[in-house]
This record gives sequence, C-alpha cells and structure tokens, in this order.
Amino acid sequence: MSRQPVVLITGASGEIGHTLIDRLSANPDRPVVTLDLAPLAPAVSGKVRQHYVGSILDQQLLDRILAEFEIDHIYHLAAVLSTRGEFAPMTAHKVNVEGTLMMLEFAQREGESHGRSVMFIYPSSIAAYGISSLDLKNSLGPVGEDSFNTPTTMYGCNKLYGEHLGSYYSKNYRQLSADPVRTRVDFRGLRFPGLISALTTPSGGTSDYAPEMIHAAAQGKPYACFVRPDTRIPFMAMPDAVDAILKLAEAPRERLTRGTYNISAFSPTADEIRQEVLRAFPKAEITTQVDAKRQGIVDSWPAEADDSAARHDWGHAPKFGFEAAFREYLIPTIRRRYSA
Repeated sequence: MSRQPVVLITGASGEIGHTLIDRLSANPDRPVVTLDLAPLAPAVSGKVRQHYVGSILDQQLLDRILAEFEIDHIYHLAAVLSTRGEFAPMTAHKVNVEGTLMMLEFAQREGESHGRSVMFIYPSSIAAYGISSLDLKNSLGPVGEDSFNTPTTMYGCNKLYGEHLGSYYSKNYRQLSADPVRTRVDFRGLRFPGLISALTTPSGGTSDYAPEMIHAAAQGKPYACFVRPDTRIPFMAMPDAVDAILKLAEAPRERLTRGTYNISAFSPTADEIRQEVLRAFPKAEITTQVDAKRQGIVDSWPAEADDSAARHDWGHAPKFGFEAAFREYLIPTIRRRYSA
C-alpha cells in the first residue's frame, strides 16, 4: 500500500522555514515534515505532521525519515550562514557541503526506491559571487548567474559548490533515463539576495544590517550599522522569497533553462534603508560603525542581480518594491510585534 507523499523541510526553524511552513501546511494533501537542530516555535509546530530534532549529518536519523515517510519534495534550508561561517569554516563546510551532499543522496535514494523524481529546492545565495574591487562593482550593471563566480567567503564557496552538486545529481548521477524530465533528483536552486523578514529576528547573515536596523528602531534601541552608507546590494521581502520558492517548485521542468536562478526585488543603499527607517521612527538612533571584514564581503557582491531568466522561465515577479516592502510589510508588522 502506497504511503501519502509528504514535503520535507530541513532547517525549518529559520527565517524562511517559518513562512514556508505556513504556506505549505495549507495543502492537506501533502503534509509537512520538518528537521532542525532546534524545536519548532509554537506558532508553527502544530502545522506539521512530524518534527525531527536532529542534524542533517545524522545518517541514522535520515534513514529513519526515509523509512517512515515517502518524500517527494525537499526544501533544503539548513545552513550555517555567512558571518558565522567565517568564524567556523570547518563547521560551515560540514553542514553546508557535506550536509547538502547527504540530502541529495537522500533524495536520490528516495527517487530510486519509488521510480520517480524527488524535487530538491535549494536556496543558494548572492554570496556565491565575488567581485574583485569596489570600482569594478560600481561599473557593472545587473550581474548574471554565470559571471564573477569567485566567492570570498566560506559560505559563498559552500553555496556555489552546492549548486554544482545539485547539477551533478540532477544531470549525471544514476539517472532513470536520458530524459531530464525523468531525473531521480529534480534539483532547482535560487540565488537569494539579502532577505528581510518581519516575523523572525535576524540570524547572522552578512546582509542583516537591513533587518537589524528596523528591529532596533522598533524597540527604541540604538543601532550601529556595520557597513558604509553607500553600500548597495539586492534585497527581497520574505513573503516574496517564499513566493519565489513555491513558483519555482510549481514550474514545469521543461520550461527551466537553468539549474540555479538569480532572484531579486530592490537594491537600496544602506543610507536609503536608514532614511526609510527614520521616516517611520523619527527618534531612532542609527549610526555607522564599519566592520571591515563584513564590509569587504558585501563589497564583493553585485549591486544588482540580473534575474531576467527567472522572470522569463517561471514568472518570478516580486510584489514588494523598496518603499512597499518597508511601508506596507516590514515596518507595520515589526512595529506591532514590539508594541505588543
């Protein structure tokens, strides 16, 4: 007797995981199973069929999940983020590379067992880029997926390698046939810009100066921004990021021309973000205290990402531009959070 197919989310307690659980749990025909080192927050724990507390590096735990559920979609969110990865590169490599490899093999085994594709959604990062100088960065227009793939951080190296591992499992490793639509692992990657969530607090990303600024202002706390006012990188509001994940997952395989896609929404400077926060919180104390290490990292990332392939192939269309993201989503929601 066949079991009901389920979705597996790794790293489910993180910023993307909370919103993704909300969205996916609305479909009763495909229950959600989650895996994280931490328990789920009470607000989302009741929305999943089963939550496993443990590591993606625990082979016995992965075997148990394979035995208990039939997985047909994997959203692999578990990762050590950029700033922490610079302090613990060996840990970052183990989680971000070895963990991703174990999850791809997990998907391959499930696909082999059931004779069908297992979709594997992989959030990559703008950290996969590495532009050699600020002058060069400032001279460029929107940067495409295949340019400047020379990351300067362990996290960026890990994410870029994960993209290549996914391509290998999707195109070359023990396939069902030569037809790419019948691959055992249907790998689909997104290179995220900086993500800003109103529902969870920042968790160590190098782009977190934007959400940190808003959260501090809403709490009436002073904030020292760790990058220069002229620093510019792409950003996206969290609801649009989850929309992009789900749109890519729903896209017909034959329409996809890439394994990994850039996505983006708006590219403000740090000072433009500061001005928007001050518009909402006029008494906010926001200063600049540059962290040379993190400044160097964001200076190596594009000011704008070319996401034309995602817009063409599967309809990427973020709802929130810069002002709308702050005025309609981030600031009102974060203000209510701390007022309560």
